[in-house]
Amino acid sequence: MEILEWIQDWFKSNCDGDWEHSYGIEITTIDNPGWNVEIDISNTSIANIHIPWILNEKNAQDWYGVKIENQKFNASGDPGKLTFLLGLFKEMIQKIEN
Repeated sequence: MEILEWIQDWFKSNCDGDWEHSYGIEITTIDNPGWNVEIDISNTSIANIHIPWILNEKNAQDWYGVKIENQKFNASGDPGKLTFLLGLFKEMIQKIEN
């Protein structure tokens, strides 16, 4: 569960009395079935990055996609990909900030 602790810390580090009232993290299920992770990156270190939709689909049960658009990180994947999707966000943040 290391990724959940990292996401909590990232969220906390961006809370400044204002950001958390307008932006945040949403984790929802989708009917494919699978997960959708949307993280508003407005006013963060990666706010100006744009990545078009990238889909990696091995088959109907093994897939994920990711994009950054309009200052939002958005990733979706099959039912077994939630921690992977959060890990993609972590990896991206660490590459940009280091």
